[in-house]
Amino acid sequence: MQAELEAQLRGTGLRVTAGRIAVLDALDTLPHTDAERLFRIVSHSVPTTSVQSMHNILSDLTAAGLVRRIEPAGSAALYERRIGDNHHHVVCSRCGAVADVDCAVGEAPCLTPSTTSGFAIQTAEVTFWGICPDCQTVSV
Repeated sequence: MQAELEAQLRGTGLRVTAGRIAVLDALDTLPHTDAERLFRIVSHSVPTTSVQSMHNILSDLTAAGLVRRIEPAGSAALYERRIGDNHHHVVCSRCGAVADVDCAVGEAPCLTPSTTSGFAIQTAEVTFWGICPDCQTVSV
């Protein structure tokens, strides 16, 4: 696993660092995680990590295309490793839980706008909102 992560970093021209490896590893098991939680997780294995370095790492990984940043309304930015397939998300309007939703219909960008205003459409980003299974079992 570590060798694969190192190869991915090198393949995008990024240096291999303990912090970058730890973030990629954490996101492989905990998708839709914010920078604060990632900092808490990574600082256990890389104690020299700072909050600022976490933001720098996430910015570098996002720019390199190894991580996707999503920003559901009312939430901190979340990060995930599932990239390149233009999938969407469903967010619980009570607890904020996030899950992936495969492309709604057809190929990316999944939706056809009524007008493009001259833009060459590359992707569509859809956020579905609802109540997650856990919150459905809890009375309000």
